[in-house]
Amino acid sequence: MDITSSSTLAIEAQVISALCTCFDPEIPVNIYDLGLIYGIKVDPSGAVEIQMTLTSPNCPSAQELPMEVEAKVRAIPGVTAVKVDVVFDPPWDPSKMSEAARLELGFM
Repeated sequence: MDITSSSTLAIEAQVISALCTCFDPEIPVNIYDLGLIYGIKVDPSGAVEIQMTLTSPNCPSAQELPMEVEAKVRAIPGVTAVKVDVVFDPPWDPSKMSEAARLELGFM
């Protein structure tokens, strides 16, 4: 593994940590464990692309949540740019949640 890939992996780990501090206001579980994050790409330049969804297209947090994600990721040292794409395909459903999230919400 070269220095570039280790730095992109380090940034990706920090991105995941930051995403775990973002919560859908209606659900007491972070958006990463909820399964709302569909993809994270970290370019060697430090540019980060995040593909995420919401629990529904009519989610009351549709404006705020992506802005919060962008702000928290942008604050990570080494991140040079952030692009957050909100997608609805595939649609989110509870099967995308982590085991911890399903347990927390009583789905197990």
